[in-house]
Amino acid sequence: MIDDVQDQEHTPDEDQLDAADFDAFFAEEIATRPRERLTLFGKSYVLPESLPIMFTLQMTRVQDSQDPDDVARLLAILFGSDVLTTWAEHGLTDRQLGVLLIYSAATIRRPGSITLARAAELYDEQEAGKAAGPNRATRRAKTGKKKRSGGRS
Repeated sequence: MIDDVQDQEHTPDEDQLDAADFDAFFAEEIATRPRERLTLFGKSYVLPESLPIMFTLQMTRVQDSQDPDDVARLLAILFGSDVLTTWAEHGLTDRQLGVLLIYSAATIRRPGSITLARAAELYDEQEAGKAAGPNRATRRAKTGKKKRSGGRS
């Protein structure tokens, strides 16, 4: 479809119109957007001015993954390569990582929109929602229903 537009004949007036220069526009826009800093294990990190599409795509792909390589690739998009290894060596926990990701994503989208305490609350709420409900035996014990014994008559 784009090729069809390029193949159409242009009048001299159309050829003199300015093309939309996304490179220039985005460069100007980036310069006006604040970039937040955070410190972890004594090192300062500068978050990107907006959430990279690769982060969003990777997050969707690996949200349930337990593979450290998936997590490392995701973190590298925001913080640089090998941060997972470095942070793990400093004792980063899975909860701390979750809080860091929630805080970072929210801060990149809207600087100043979230505190670390709120990111921790959101992480805890998310984890509570993932907790498995009681199994059938536990539910029956609470309601007083008993398991049928034996076969049908």
